[in-house]
Amino acid sequence: MIPDGTTVEEHDLVTDGDVVVGGQSTVEFGVRGNTVIAGERTRFGGHIEAEGDCRLDMWCDVAADVLVGEDAYLGERVHIGGELKVAGDLDIGDDVDIDDGFEANGWIVIRNPMPTIVFLFVYLSHLLRIGEEDAAEDVLAAALDADRDAQPLLVPRGTHVSDDAWRVSAPARIGDDCRLHGNLRAESLTVGRDTIVFGSLRAKDDLTVGRATEIKGDVTTRNGTVSIGPGVHVWGDVAAENVRLHENATVDGTIRVADEMEMHTDSVLDDADEAAEAMAAVAADLDETAFVDSDGAPDRAADEPPEDEADSSSSSDEAGSTPSSDEAGSETVSPESSSGE
Repeated sequence: MIPDGTTVEEHDLVTDGDVVVGGQSTVEFGVRGNTVIAGERTRFGGHIEAEGDCRLDMWCDVAADVLVGEDAYLGERVHIGGELKVAGDLDIGDDVDIDDGFEANGWIVIRNPMPTIVFLFVYLSHLLRIGEEDAAEDVLAAALDADRDAQPLLVPRGTHVSDDAWRVSAPARIGDDCRLHGNLRAESLTVGRDTIVFGSLRAKDDLTVGRATEIKGDVTTRNGTVSIGPGVHVWGDVAAENVRLHENATVDGTIRVADEMEMHTDSVLDDADEAAEAMAAVAADLDETAFVDSDGAPDRAADEPPEDEADSSSSSDEAGSTPSSDEAGSETVSPESSSGE
């Protein structure tokens, strides 16, 4: 799950929310986010910058510096190839190797922190055992933090992420307004709106590309359907068992279909298009204000001339009008005057 607004900048994977990486995964980028959590035997090819907490389970390997805005938790045998700087407390396990030393402004505790999921499960179990249901709900709400505006970046267990390819053996979703480098490989794949992918897309099952997204590569699925939304630009080929192509989409390469090809005018994503709804609301407001003057009264119709032009045209008609032939050759004379003459 790649949340909205995620970008790859230089060699860093940048997101506004939390970053959760499953165990035995490889992320060959640096990572910048709010809270960074990594499972056991996870490897990072760059540095880690966490505005909140950072928790690295046992046997994790970070190639460069680790900068933490709050507290840090390092399991046993973690290796950091640079310097560790922690603004809060440091909870550190045995045999941790930090090449360039560490600095912590808070308490430093040397022990073996529990893995994140195990710690949360044990803590919640204890609270429920002593009858603190409200406290357990508060802890769970804080852990999940459903009120946060930014969604977390979720990397499943055993995933490999690099400049060359993003490989995951599970369904994947890319959010809106993202900018990613690398070829994306997943069980099934959905790409949001206004996203740029510098690479190809490949899935075993269905593959969907949302509005105004640009794919600088091929779009391929083995057994599913490729659905392409409005304004999408695919620089390469499209190959699938079935293809649903929006009439306003562009494919520069060849379209190869094993079964059925369909042209459509629908939106291919089920979730609400907030950007399109906001633009429609602004357009509706402009249409309403276009027919209302500053006093709040409706404006004149577009084909009705202004008052000044109407007055000038009427006066010119009166000045330039000539009497008809009957009116020009006759005068009105009373019977008395005619008989008197």
